[in-house]
Amino acid sequence: MNPRPVPTSDRLSDYLVADAVVDHGHPSIRTLADALRPAGGDPAEAARAAFLFVRDEVDHVIDAADARVTWRASDVLRERVGICYAKAHLLAALLRAQGIPAGFCYQELSALHGLNAVYLHGKWSRLDARGNRTGAGGEFSLDAEKLAWPVEPARGERDHPEIHPAPAPVVVDFLMKTEPGPGWYENGLPRTL
Repeated sequence: MNPRPVPTSDRLSDYLVADAVVDHGHPSIRTLADALRPAGGDPAEAARAAFLFVRDEVDHVIDAADARVTWRASDVLRERVGICYAKAHLLAALLRAQGIPAGFCYQELSALHGLNAVYLHGKWSRLDARGNRTGAGGEFSLDAEKLAWPVEPARGERDHPEIHPAPAPVVVDFLMKTEPGPGWYENGLPRTL
């Protein structure tokens, strides 16, 4: 059973902030967020559309064997590729651009895995837009969690229940310092927060 998500800030406004990573003021992010917004303006449907876009239209670098390294949300959108952390940055930007609070969560699997949490209907729900290839199974759900992979404590894996307003510094630092190239993701991914 997954732990209940716990925000690290009690101010929802912290989960709407734009910064150098989650640059939801960028014109390309704003344009796509507007295009994904449903006609009726239902925030849950807007979140679903953003989730499906990131999961299905942005390749995961491992699945695509892609040599590019992206970290800023607008760059992930432009390149249409990113590792789990980068995809989480884009999803947060698309949600925040629509006024939907979104944060960052992590799991310790074989390496640190990044995903999101969204605040809708008065509660936080975790979403994992990693992409459904290589055995991953993330689906949009505001009720029962449907993350890419279940955590297996017997293998030393663990879930971090915290919802952070900003991406983990270890993740951003890693992505900013990593040189693009074949298999850049094979060694050295962060293992813990």
